[in-house]
Amino acid sequence: MPTLPIYQVDAFADRPFAGNPAAVCPLEAPIPDALMQEIAAENNLSETAFVLRDGNAFGLRWFTPTVEVDLCGHATLAAAFVLMTEIDPARTEVTFRTRSGLLAVRRADAGEFVLDFPALAPVPVDAETTARVARMLDATPAEVLRAPVGTLLAVLADAGTVRRAIPDLAAVAQTGTSLCITAPGGDESRPVDFVSRYFAPAHGIPEDPVTGSAHCILTPYWAARLDKTALRARQVSRRGGELSCALARDRVLGDRVLIGGQARLVISGTLRY
Repeated sequence: MPTLPIYQVDAFADRPFAGNPAAVCPLEAPIPDALMQEIAAENNLSETAFVLRDGNAFGLRWFTPTVEVDLCGHATLAAAFVLMTEIDPARTEVTFRTRSGLLAVRRADAGEFVLDFPALAPVPVDAETTARVARMLDATPAEVLRAPVGTLLAVLADAGTVRRAIPDLAAVAQTGTSLCITAPGGDESRPVDFVSRYFAPAHGIPEDPVTGSAHCILTPYWAARLDKTALRARQVSRRGGELSCALARDRVLGDRVLIGGQARLVISGTLRY
């Protein structure tokens, strides 16, 4: 019976049972795409990451329970955490080859890992889309924007409104993309620069606990609005998560977002199939 090692990591969390859980399967050799999708469905987490050494880097692919995705932050953090703590503790940085290009993760201070991701600045949508998003939320956003990857971004008045929101998930699913809602975080008991929540029912994820890739969109938006390049963020899902975010410029890769967070290993074992 074939086997694979498997780890479950709570990403963007400083303790178990918080943040966003992801499964990580290090591979010794390629396995079929259909098998990866079956494993992800079996895990039934928002993402399962598959890691395969590729020269000096590692190939990295992400699967939800229903589809493969182009970019995932928390499962990238989880994969880097496994490589740098469980497999090769002496390693301080890892580079992944992905559908979204080369992505680097480095070990930072105080147990934080920093992801180097592309910046995905959103742009305003038309009036019809704005009205459609307002109906999904049963509220009037201050702004509605769309990211280059298709994600809709609705800006609300304050953190309390984001926390209380109950989007029409069936309507969100009909868009074929995801919806991120956000607001300033000054009214939080522990203030941050901004808060968010993220919904992707079209991809089998009603609400994602903490979404690293969404901060590729949120960071350039809030950096411009607040006129600062280093920000503290909180995703205010039921589990919740904390992130540090910063804008950076690479001469080759262009605008980047540096996303920092901690992670905790909660399960390790053997997958049999």
